[in-house]
Order: sequence, then structure tokens, then C-alpha cells
Amino acid sequence: METLKKNILGEIASLTRTIEDKYPELQKYLDERRNTLDQGNTNSGELNNEELSTYRDSLKDLIEKYNNKKA
Repeated sequence: METLKKNILGEIASLTRTIEDKYPELQKYLDERRNTLDQGNTNSGELNNEELSTYRDSLKDLIEKYNNKKA
């Protein structure tokens, strides 16, 4: 697996853990957001970097918007 993809997946895992640990009330949105991911190449089952980056950014936005709403 290429380095960029590994980094993005690592960030996604970290953001997901952060949501689970610090913002459990947001967990209900995780499945919803996962469903927005394209299923990738149907032959290889892989997602491309752009799709993963978009998903990662959506998790960051979810946390940021929640924090702004609380402030």
C-alpha cells in the first residue's frame, strides 16, 4: 500500500478514535459518513486517495463544527 494512502488511513483511524473517545454523541454520524465513500474499483475493492481524503476531511469538519456549536 502506498505511503500516502497509509497516512490518510492512519488519520481516519485517529479521527474515528477521537470521536469515539471524546465525542460519543457524534458516533451516530460515522456509519452515515462511511456510506458516502465510493465502493472503489469493483475489481480490486480499493478506494482511491481522493475518496479517502474527502472522508478524512468530512470527519475533521464534523469535529470542528461540533466544537464551534458548543462554544
